[in-house]
Amino acid sequence: MDHTEFRVKAKEMVDYIADYLENIRDRRVYPGVQPGYLHKLLPTEAPEKPEKWDDIFKDVDQHIMPGLVHWQSPHMHAYFPALTSYPSIMGDMLSSALNVLCFTWASSPAGTELETIAMNWLGKLLGLPECFLNEKNDSPGGGVIQTTASEATLVSLLAARTRALMELSKLNPELQAAELLGHLICYCSDQAHSSVEKAGLIGLVRMRYIESDEGQSMRGAKLEEAIAADKEKGLVPFWVCATLGTTGSVAFDNLREIGQVCQKHGAWLHVDAAYAGSAFVCPEYRHWLDGVELADSFAFNPSKWLMVNFDCTAMWVKDSTALHRTFNVNPIYLRHENSGKAIDYMHWQIPLSRRFRALKLWFVLRNYGVVGIQKHIREGVRLAQKFAALVLADPRFEIPQPSNLGMVAFRLKGDNAFTERLLKRLNARGYIHAVPACFKGIYVIRFTITSQRTTNQDILDDWNEIKIVASEILTDVFGSENGNIAVVKKPRISLKETRELNATFGTSLLLANSPMSPKIVNGTHAAICDYEQVLTSCAQTFAQLKMEPKDSPEMRRRIRGIKMCGKKFSLDSCMDMVQGMMIEQPLPQFEEEREDASNGSSPGERSSLSSSPVISTGTIKQETSVDANQLQLPAPSRQYRSKSVDVALTGLCLDDAKITIDMKNSEIIITPTGSNKIVEETEHKPVQLSDIQDKLNIGDKITQAFENFQDGLQMLSDYRKNDDGSEKTQDCNTKLTIRGPGSYIKKLIQQFSEGPFDSEDSKPESERAVSTQSIKNKADAICKKCLHYKGKTSK
Repeated sequence: MDHTEFRVKAKEMVDYIADYLENIRDRRVYPGVQPGYLHKLLPTEAPEKPEKWDDIFKDVDQHIMPGLVHWQSPHMHAYFPALTSYPSIMGDMLSSALNVLCFTWASSPAGTELETIAMNWLGKLLGLPECFLNEKNDSPGGGVIQTTASEATLVSLLAARTRALMELSKLNPELQAAELLGHLICYCSDQAHSSVEKAGLIGLVRMRYIESDEGQSMRGAKLEEAIAADKEKGLVPFWVCATLGTTGSVAFDNLREIGQVCQKHGAWLHVDAAYAGSAFVCPEYRHWLDGVELADSFAFNPSKWLMVNFDCTAMWVKDSTALHRTFNVNPIYLRHENSGKAIDYMHWQIPLSRRFRALKLWFVLRNYGVVGIQKHIREGVRLAQKFAALVLADPRFEIPQPSNLGMVAFRLKGDNAFTERLLKRLNARGYIHAVPACFKGIYVIRFTITSQRTTNQDILDDWNEIKIVASEILTDVFGSENGNIAVVKKPRISLKETRELNATFGTSLLLANSPMSPKIVNGTHAAICDYEQVLTSCAQTFAQLKMEPKDSPEMRRRIRGIKMCGKKFSLDSCMDMVQGMMIEQPLPQFEEEREDASNGSSPGERSSLSSSPVISTGTIKQETSVDANQLQLPAPSRQYRSKSVDVALTGLCLDDAKITIDMKNSEIIITPTGSNKIVEETEHKPVQLSDIQDKLNIGDKITQAFENFQDGLQMLSDYRKNDDGSEKTQDCNTKLTIRGPGSYIKKLIQQFSEGPFDSEDSKPESERAVSTQSIKNKADAICKKCLHYKGKTSK
């Protein structure tokens, strides 16, 4: 491959990587292959002649990808995270291209110094004490990037062993180091990672495991007891490993208690926070770091949760000279003129050569920033809490230990075999992948949030998969998907029974975005805040609402139902009714309305019109001079009534009356003429004119305006009649006044008038006016259909 082909194929590789990560959710997370599958697909020997790149990469898709566990998948819940990110990938790409070796300052000055700077940044981000940083030339402490947490644990153990042997040699000069080595002993929790045990094997020292408490935490008292017993046997405690975030349950050892014991007995304290260390970028989780200043070394993996791809383990030490004494080799070909003035990281690790790992760490810290990293950590914790809530809501499952950070350890209730069978079947299906853990004889499934691409829906999908498999297993064993767990079903209580049992129970009809999906909910929990500022703000918000036309068959049916039932409805329903009735723009006709219009009118209108001797012209006579108190109306286009506001009013008749519309004072004044005074019936409760007027005045009840208007007119009709239905003949000198906002008065005329205002009128708005003088010959003032005015309009 030459430069030209590399430019093309490398760009294709970037596209392939981006597509893979973008669509990784669609891949089966756990492969369905058997050991030896790849040996059957690939040749047994390397090719003699060069092969084309396209042929090579074709085998990646066909043979390699089907056998991979997709660690970046949101359905990957095994182990701990092994995350990557685009800035980290690009850092590794550049590091691989540069391929510098950073074992001494002279071999790569920028690589060495960038690692020191990045480790100082990261140490401050975690809240580590200054004694672990290297910001001055004479700072004894500092940070270094190791390959893995296992290597960091081994490095710290070997450094502690060297320090202990040197001190014992001074006290026992007659003994060889090999003899002294047999007296050393180190300690860790019984929940510590297996790498701690491996470090003891490599270091050729004894290892004692301290029993953890009920929360899987190692405590100072237990450690003190074990050290005292070993000292009586002539053993020398030299190294203790405290775990922050155990593998099985993400438990935290009590760092302060352990640190105090280590200081008392002169033992090296190493803190292994491989997974949980990333969480300390968030201040709310740093309480687990209490006592870290007592530690001699601290390590965690940015390659786990911090989105820096493997390998990258951050390790800090208080005294780097302990590492130098352990790993210092200084052949002439590795010496340089700045030895001692600058850090040579070859003395901080087991191997000699080292990659330029600081580049990808530096890229991630800069590209995400503190805020971005904290957001990522908190989201992982939130998703784990969501999963834990789902588990606890199912009576078949349990969480034996408290869940911390982004991992939940759960199990099926009952024998361990059920949980073990569940895990095996889940992994075999391949939709999600998890691994087990066991503490104090309890077998659990570890469910870890391992991908920054995990969403709420992914959690729900994975939990559904777990429930399906669990139901299958329990059905096979017990014949029921609930197994031997007695699930008490809550009895269904009707809404009627609920209201009878609880007088304060309130309901609200919630109409969802999807049609035909009403829901009844308990509204008794609703609270009213009477703070003046809150109410003022609410009023201002409602005042700014724009009354836009919202017309549809669904809304018309909804408004019709609201007006027919006569019951109270939620605020959104009332607003729909107001918007449907008080729109500025004309409403379109229903098909049936168009048919009625073509036939003249609806049956109700035709009957009403036939019974009325008065024919409305539907025109407006023009005035050369306009009274300031007269109603000023625009000339809208033809306006059709919506069937959603149909109202059936019967028996409403008026004698001759003078109707005056006063827009200045926002009033409609109805003055009956030529009739006698009303005689009140003693056997019936008298109807007061003030009652009618209260009904017709809108006041502040905008949502009840039109309903009150209709009721008031009906009351007026009853007020004008005797018990036998005949008209009262007594004189009545009272007049009826309808008051309300100007827009309300305008709407009553514009919305409920029978014919349209003449849209052909080309005269300016200021010259158009309407004043109603009388309604003659017992005309129906309000028709059965739409509250149409039936009187003639004139000057």
